[in-house]
Amino acid sequence: MTKVTIIGATGRVGQYAALSISRIPYIREIQLYGRDGSQSLLDGITRDLIDSFAATGTASVVRWSCDLADMKGSDVVIITAGVARKPNQDRLDLAHENAKIVADLSKQVQMFAPESMIMMVTNPVDIMTSVALRYSGKKPHQVFGLGTHLDSMRLKSLIASFFQVHVSEVHTRIIGEHGESMVPLWSATTIGGIQISNLPSFGNLPIDDIMGKVRSSGQQIIASKGATVWGPGDAIATIIKTLLGNENRILTLSAYVKSEVHNIGDVCIGVPARINKDGVFPVSIRLDPLEVHAFQRSVERIRGLTNQILKNLEQSDSE
Repeated sequence: MTKVTIIGATGRVGQYAALSISRIPYIREIQLYGRDGSQSLLDGITRDLIDSFAATGTASVVRWSCDLADMKGSDVVIITAGVARKPNQDRLDLAHENAKIVADLSKQVQMFAPESMIMMVTNPVDIMTSVALRYSGKKPHQVFGLGTHLDSMRLKSLIASFFQVHVSEVHTRIIGEHGESMVPLWSATTIGGIQISNLPSFGNLPIDDIMGKVRSSGQQIIASKGATVWGPGDAIATIIKTLLGNENRILTLSAYVKSEVHNIGDVCIGVPARINKDGVFPVSIRLDPLEVHAFQRSVERIRGLTNQILKNLEQSDSE
């Protein structure tokens, strides 16, 4: 039985993630954290969740707090706190604003829940995962981000729609940045166990159009309804279930990669990783030459931005 803390639980993603996580049978306790001044909202969210639990027969206990010390005993701490992305705003524009928030929270996670793992949701998620890794002092396999998991699911859905098959028949991945430089792995994409390039209709697949939809999906949802909620919330719960259920599944998350992918790395970025109760472990893979080149570019972009953000934080710390 496990305890999960959600930092940023007053946000829409945090609220829905709490509901989705509550459906995992072996979750013992969900701790909701919000900033001082959000007590009334946290109390309302908690009461609403308790009513939901009563209706569905959920055995989890949910509590709220504005004191980070109450995350003590957590197995996983999910960080969704930060400045939300606005319509037409790039995820990377958030980096400077959110890095200070994530750095401070990560230090406190290590102070109050030293045995926990950190799951980063705050955008830009790859950079924020590196910030959490640096400032928490945890080992690389203990800190990971949502990364390109949801992007991979969006691609999976679009492929299934084009080929008119059940979504479970499609296996595909997007690696690299959770953003513009993301890299679809067509070489690792199968439908019903058949390599996608071996299907006659693959030549008609509108790849550029599909990837455009994947890249713009979050922005379109934000423009239409103010925030992406259900997709990220259920994606978070899937990862938590995989982790705490010791399932050893391979999902594509933001994790610290050294040399597992063609000796490209030294950064937190979206890569296939094996997930179990001990943490997140990048998987060594070989890619097609064009995919290697695209991944290299994505890594260089994120690594450069990450180094700049970490440098800015160090300068702020010394002032």
